[in-house]
Amino acid sequence: MIRFSLTIALLIASTSLFCSAATPDLPIRGLHCSAPGSNDLTLCVQFIREALPKEGVNVLVLEFNYGYQYTSHPELVAGRALSKEEVKELVAACKDAGVQLIPQFNCLGHQSWSKSTFPLLTQYPEFDETPGKYPANEGIYCRSYCPLHPDVHKIIFALIDELADVCETKAFHVGMDEVFLLGEDDCERCKGKNKAELFAGEITKLRNHLAEKDRTLWMWGDRFIDGKITEIGKWEASTNDTAPAIDLVPKDIMICDWHYEWAPPTASYFALKGFNVVSSPWRKPDVALALLDQIRMVRKYSKPAISDRLQGVLHTTWCGMAPFVRAYNGEESGRKSNSAIESADCFKKLFAAIRDN
Repeated sequence: MIRFSLTIALLIASTSLFCSAATPDLPIRGLHCSAPGSNDLTLCVQFIREALPKEGVNVLVLEFNYGYQYTSHPELVAGRALSKEEVKELVAACKDAGVQLIPQFNCLGHQSWSKSTFPLLTQYPEFDETPGKYPANEGIYCRSYCPLHPDVHKIIFALIDELADVCETKAFHVGMDEVFLLGEDDCERCKGKNKAELFAGEITKLRNHLAEKDRTLWMWGDRFIDGKITEIGKWEASTNDTAPAIDLVPKDIMICDWHYEWAPPTASYFALKGFNVVSSPWRKPDVALALLDQIRMVRKYSKPAISDRLQGVLHTTWCGMAPFVRAYNGEESGRKSNSAIESADCFKKLFAAIRDN
């Protein structure tokens, strides 16, 4: 069934066989950034107010993680975390710019980076999927929390609610990309369990909690794609048996389908499966424009049941918001980061093409 669906997705993305001409305009024209630190707030607020309307951006996903001064769990605050008052400045700037602000907190995976483990698992090591293993995180990509621990969601839900409330949002991005540690033998609760069911169960819990306050769950889509069948690999797709979860989760979630090196037609696959989806490029203009062409073609020539699900784009940055803004502005300090330069250039070219439609 997965092979059949992917084949149909490829046909949709590469031919013009459908007769109904839905509008090619993109409902979602988004940008994803890490939330700024306090010292860069003024720079980023100005960028939101001045640059985003000019570019045509109408959605801004800000990845906060532990970079907000949570009052529900102050022990989980890290780094130069923003205060409530500072976040309200971002909220006001987005409102002035006509931009929907969507906060992000990485759930399940990405609980560490390099040798640093993030506050959830340092403060509550009992939540770790692989407790006591991998000192200094050597031999793994990122740590995960155990989705079956009876106490973990009390904390996760509190952080989500507090962040969603301060951002005054009706959507929330939960991350969920690049989850490699799941259903591990080192976890007494998850050992031997079906990884797709574990992944789907966590998504459903998060989705149901957000739905209680009429909020939509956004997430990255890589774990839903079979990296073996598609040969996309283990990063932009899954080779650890989570792909069948796509048929086990509610359909009212937004999939952010990220591809950085090439442009496989997986957005159409998600649409065929009944999900709303946005394509997410990063730093290669040819990839970004190819993804945009796919979306426009499907939206123009498919029936509304498919075309309306391809909602647009969410451009990613992966360099910190302040370096990205400085590179976008052409500032000398912004030229020190190749990632920022490449991402800003790709962003400009992608949104110029969107405006030229």
